Amino acid sequence: MIIYIHGFGSSGHGGKASLFREYFEEEVFAPSLSYVPSLAIDTLEQIIEILIEKDEKIGLVGSSLGGYYAIYLANKYDLKAILINPAIYPYKTLDKLGMAVNYFDSSSFEVTKEHLNQLKAIEVNTLTNQKNFMTLLQTEDEILDYNEAVERLPESELIIEEGGNHSFENIESYFRKIDKFLFS
Repeated sequence: MIIYIHGFGSSGHGGKASLFREYFEEEVFAPSLSYVPSLAIDTLEQIIEILIEKDEKIGLVGSSLGGYYAIYLANKYDLKAILINPAIYPYKTLDKLGMAVNYFDSSSFEVTKEHLNQLKAIEVNTLTNQKNFMTLLQTEDEILDYNEAVERLPESELIIEEGGNHSFENIESYFRKIDKFLFS
């Protein structure tokens, strides 16, 4: 089972989540997560623990902020994870944001200091098994500096494409490689 973890302000109905569902069909679970980090992590931990109880093989795919969550969860549960233009320091990236908009339903919400503290609290300081990660980066990401991921995850399977954007253009061209990495 692939758990697709969307990015900040997105949902389980976003563009990449839909592409993953279309390709992997019933093998993808893409929940719409709370903008409150502790609630999002709690939801994901509950899903993972249920799947572990059912003896399901689990792979994580996290995009942007979802990549940050995937790093934490993969480290905690010893899972493999695909990181797509992952946020490495979201508590810094989101620090000056204030009000934000959900891309799915246009609702607004506020990023608070408490949210930033919750993100900082789940930071993984020592990544013991970077071989569990495939990191997909595009150099023209307009939101995050891809070099931060290169520096943080040098022993992961790094795939760096020139150009692109934060959404990661043509992610579907990696679906076979993602499937093989997660489940071989």
